[in-house]
Amino acid sequence: MFTKILIANRGEIACRVAATARRLGIKTVAVYSEADAGAKHVAVCDEAILLGPAAAKDSYLRGDKIIAAALATGAQAIHPGYGFLSENAEFAEACAAAGLVFIGPPGSSMRAMGSKSAAKQLMEGAGVPLVPGYHGDAQDPELLQSEANRIGYPVLLKASAGGGGKGMRVVERSEDFQAALASCKREAISSFGDDKVLVEKYLTRPRHIEIQVFADTHGNCVYLHERDCSVQRRHQKVLEEAPAPGMPPERRAAMGEAAVAAARAVGYVGAGTVEFIANQDGSFYFMEMNTRLQVEHPVTEMITGTDLVEWQLRVAAGQPLPKQQQELAIHGHAIEARVYAENPEKGFLPSIGTLLCMDTPSHVAFELGDVRIDSGVRAGDAISPFYDPMIAKLIVWGADRAQALARMAQALSEFHIVGLATNIAFLKRLVEGDAFAHADLDTGLIERNTATLFPPAGPAPLSALALAAVALVAAETPASSNPADPWTSTHGWRMNGTYRRRLAFGDEYAVTTQAKVYAIDMAYHAHGWTLEADGKAHPLALVSQHDSRYAIRLDGQAIQGTVRRDGETLHVFTGGLHHVLDWHDPLAHAGEHETADGRLTAPMPGKVVAVIASSGQLVKKGEPLVIMEAMKMEHTIAAPSDGLVEEVLYQVGDQVADGAPLLAFKTAA
Repeated sequence: MFTKILIANRGEIACRVAATARRLGIKTVAVYSEADAGAKHVAVCDEAILLGPAAAKDSYLRGDKIIAAALATGAQAIHPGYGFLSENAEFAEACAAAGLVFIGPPGSSMRAMGSKSAAKQLMEGAGVPLVPGYHGDAQDPELLQSEANRIGYPVLLKASAGGGGKGMRVVERSEDFQAALASCKREAISSFGDDKVLVEKYLTRPRHIEIQVFADTHGNCVYLHERDCSVQRRHQKVLEEAPAPGMPPERRAAMGEAAVAAARAVGYVGAGTVEFIANQDGSFYFMEMNTRLQVEHPVTEMITGTDLVEWQLRVAAGQPLPKQQQELAIHGHAIEARVYAENPEKGFLPSIGTLLCMDTPSHVAFELGDVRIDSGVRAGDAISPFYDPMIAKLIVWGADRAQALARMAQALSEFHIVGLATNIAFLKRLVEGDAFAHADLDTGLIERNTATLFPPAGPAPLSALALAAVALVAAETPASSNPADPWTSTHGWRMNGTYRRRLAFGDEYAVTTQAKVYAIDMAYHAHGWTLEADGKAHPLALVSQHDSRYAIRLDGQAIQGTVRRDGETLHVFTGGLHHVLDWHDPLAHAGEHETADGRLTAPMPGKVVAVIASSGQLVKKGEPLVIMEAMKMEHTIAAPSDGLVEEVLYQVGDQVADGAPLLAFKTAA
């Protein structure tokens, strides 16, 4: 076994590898960019080496610097994690040339599976079923459209060298093909340096099922059963579970054996994932093979009682697989939710900012517990525009799927993040929704259930307003105050009457109604308050307080919740929901006002990749004006109404900041 390894990655996977290595007595070396100098993965490793500036091309993608760091620190092997150089054949071969072990498959296997089109030709020869499509090298746009017309719409355009949902477009009609192809190629060249695409028939209501395979250098190859990854947004996974609901043993064996055959066909070694697309009738087709560990590997670990990172280290050290196929039984059910810094209500746009607070669920265990969290960030860390916006992976295990679902819903209700937008509330609605709960799964589940997954904002409940009011009042009491000193008391005592004060809160719902705010009156009493709202009086008392957690009694009923304050914004977590309330203090903002300048602004930091509109152009509502790229995904800025583009302020290639005006726009009269 190795004595020291270098982890050529960042975030949660780097922390995950470091934890397993530590348990095995292996020292670890972290690499980091200037943006990650204070990152968690740097802190948990034994040594750390600076690679370069924040941009991945200047740091995490610099294979030469990574190899030099490994040699300088005496590391014997390099673990690539996933992403960055994990599927780079040249890097794997460069490691070997430098006398270092690459903890992954040989470069030949990566090359065989790295091109989606070449891999499908190889799988066709091995007898693995394929989706009808065009996987050739010729890339003339007219030829590609001709092939799409032959296959029949809808079709799916996919970057041949792609992964992670990037460089993919669904085309419903022939007349939309060329625009989609151009966008797909732009994203592919930006993400992978290769704009080659393939065209496939787009199956309606398909399931995305993948098989975890593992091979060693002794000729052994096994499959560790399947994961269902059907719940996706933008072709990127949101929820994963193992085993796949409704999977008959015969089909599981057939898919597992096909996956092993695919791995053997390319002389595979190490951890890999063979991905299939499956029809509702049970038929399945090969999509691609990811020649690395997958983000969702923890659900496989939880149902098989294995540590796949440990398996990677042992296989890379020349040891045989720890288990044979007959020893890999399924125990219980596991579900993983990806917690992202993003705003689901705004098209899942990534959110940039600082994690002011990150309260995680109780009963968390890293090693095969009922609730597990894999994360590469801590409270106080920043989510930057340079890397993937994933905050954490929340994984739960249950004796069956029903118990796993209940544990996931409970864990999500206890996962509190303040400082930026997240998808936690969306994930909870998804897990508790009828479609996922009843395993009515396909890759269009989110789109099919938009009404329930994106409900209109409703009024804040009285319980949330009461918790916010109590938190504000409690914060007014100095920690060092003397209870016997009437001059420092904030209890509101009056000799001849009752002290009343008005508190006003706003949220998304309130500002869209005539009321604008929730106005409540607090009447102070000797042992509590009376909260008055909408003409009704409600007895209110603080039962206990521990840090930001409050227990109150409202109308005789016990209510518990957490209130986190960020300036004048209060984040109230109660009843499994997150309410964001803005405290309106009229004295603090007297004279302030907002103005609108008629300029469409960037929704996030990024680069302009296409300018469609021109100065002086009349446009219709919804017409695309500018296309930005951020975090390797394209975002189209469209006209908010009919109007005139007065001035375009940026050109293709320009970097723009969050909120920067992109063009001057005048709405039609």
